[in-house]
Amino acid sequence: MHLHILGICGTFMGGLALIARAAGHRVTGCDAGVYPPMSTQLAEQGIDLIEGFSPDQLALKPDLYVIGNVVSRGNPLMEAILESGAAYTSGPQWLGEHVLRQRHVLAVAGTHGKTTTSSMLAWILEYAGLAPDFLIGGVASDLKVSARHAPGARHFVIEADEYDTAFFDKRSKFVHYRPRTAILNNLEYDHADIFPDLAAIETQFHHLVRTIPGSGRIVLPTDCEALERVLARGCWSESVRIGDEAGWSGQPLDAQSFRVLHAGRPVGEVHWALTGAHNQANALAALAAAEHVGVAPATAIAALSAFGGVKRRMELRGEVRGVAVYDDFAHHPTAIATTLDGLRRQVGDARILAVLEPRSNTMKLGTMAARLPQALALADRVYCFGAREGKHALGWDPAQVLAPLGGRASGWDDLDALVAAVAREARAGDKVLVMSNGGFGGIHGKLLTALASPAS
Repeated sequence: MHLHILGICGTFMGGLALIARAAGHRVTGCDAGVYPPMSTQLAEQGIDLIEGFSPDQLALKPDLYVIGNVVSRGNPLMEAILESGAAYTSGPQWLGEHVLRQRHVLAVAGTHGKTTTSSMLAWILEYAGLAPDFLIGGVASDLKVSARHAPGARHFVIEADEYDTAFFDKRSKFVHYRPRTAILNNLEYDHADIFPDLAAIETQFHHLVRTIPGSGRIVLPTDCEALERVLARGCWSESVRIGDEAGWSGQPLDAQSFRVLHAGRPVGEVHWALTGAHNQANALAALAAAEHVGVAPATAIAALSAFGGVKRRMELRGEVRGVAVYDDFAHHPTAIATTLDGLRRQVGDARILAVLEPRSNTMKLGTMAARLPQALALADRVYCFGAREGKHALGWDPAQVLAPLGGRASGWDDLDALVAAVAREARAGDKVLVMSNGGFGGIHGKLLTALASPAS
């Protein structure tokens, strides 16, 4: 079958393209921005890419158009597809119908921690010799790639996003996956561009719960009221709670190790390079999910101790003149707070210079801007970047919102000026933590260059 994928360079759609190619299909695709690293990965697999959405791509005459949720009405190619009567479907629906069916799907959902927890879970299964397929929104150092498909594989680990499926299917992506094992990491309000309130997201999560069979397992924390409301609507599967004395819990030993307990009894210790209570919770959830497919806790603990982390999750990008520059994907106030807490536990009294780009649709709209001062409280200096114009422009003033932090915080709309200010302020021993869910104008390299300059 020939598939032509619209929006192919997104993380999900690009991963889907790689899976389709590995399954033996001919795959082509287009996007408004055909750029590395995804374009390189696709080209290496023999996938032809086209820049833009020109209607003349109808001449390719694929068997099926697979539509990413970046595509909306008014897109010239999409309009031509509709006029032609050609067959089309969404990426999640194609994946669910053609790849996930008859697999044991392990889905990881939640507002925060999906990529990290999915990577941990896939790595545990890999370490245990189960050779899972997977589709994850990031690249774990141990797995090397974000997507994998091998004919005959029994297990499939997928990062289960609650964002809408496509312009013609406003259900969350994850309703197409039909998992037997589901991790519901947490649930907060997010995606203000498509969900009016938290209750609307809870409804989508319950749609997911309804698809899990009676022999399935739902793994969730003990302290999330929103998830408890979801399950109160109806739950037909086993539920296992993290942080519950009757279930799985963790006992911190130091900044980078913790004891794993099951029903209050120690079963082993994890010693790794990661930090923070959020990563401990992610690890316990992955361990509980892996147990559902037969992985012994001792094996999972050994795998976690060997886990190398995920790119863009507290990733050290370089160190110059004693100043370390980290990159993290955090962009929601809760994720920002937990990321800072994890780094603070690791570095003690060292100064943390937090550099933030509120780039997600929710943050640009200012829906959660008022929570930022508290979320950034553990930083010694805060530099918040907000473009004045363009699609990433903020609808609020960073300087005004961060005023409760006093002289510790400042707002910037000139990236080069921000970089220069951080370089002037930084001194040996400082930790510069860059937080954004985008490329942030290549700020990491710019910071390392500026820090290396004698003038800084």
